[in-house]
Amino acid sequence: MLNDIKRDAQTRMGKSIDALKHDLSRLRTGRASTSLVDSIKVPYYGSDMPLNQVASIALADGRSIIITPFEKNMVGPVEKALLASDLGITPTTAGTVIRLNMPPLTEERRRELAKHVSHEGENAKIAIRNVRRDALQHVKDLLKEKKITEDEERRADDDIQKLTDQFVKEVDKLAKAKEEELMSM
Repeated sequence: MLNDIKRDAQTRMGKSIDALKHDLSRLRTGRASTSLVDSIKVPYYGSDMPLNQVASIALADGRSIIITPFEKNMVGPVEKALLASDLGITPTTAGTVIRLNMPPLTEERRRELAKHVSHEGENAKIAIRNVRRDALQHVKDLLKEKKITEDEERRADDDIQKLTDQFVKEVDKLAKAKEEELMSM
């Protein structure tokens, strides 16, 4: 029972870390990354498809992304989808190749993004603490139902706290690394 509670808490905390990594990877740092365009949907024969399913995406260099649609008639819709996205980058089209040039970030924008990173990190920590609260509540419920002893409850509480501390450290490490990446430009 207690092992199931701990395993569930660990899984849910891991999912919080994964969500944070995904959110941070989508943040524009001035350096080109194909993950910046992962969330863009393109209308394709009546349905919205992810960009990577209608075009190949590659990095030309550290500051530009090259998008080559699989079909020539998809250049226009891909370009429109890029313009409509929240990237804030104007695509440059040359024939069937679309290029996204990443402008360097200003100092003010970097500070703004660093604040956003710390905010996302704080949200991840809150999610992890909520998982801890739920797990501790399950342990307390087992104690009330007399399915475990007080010593087992104390040990489980300590184990869950250690797990929480480990995941909070991971969040801090990820946020710090992303902030350093932002400020190093």
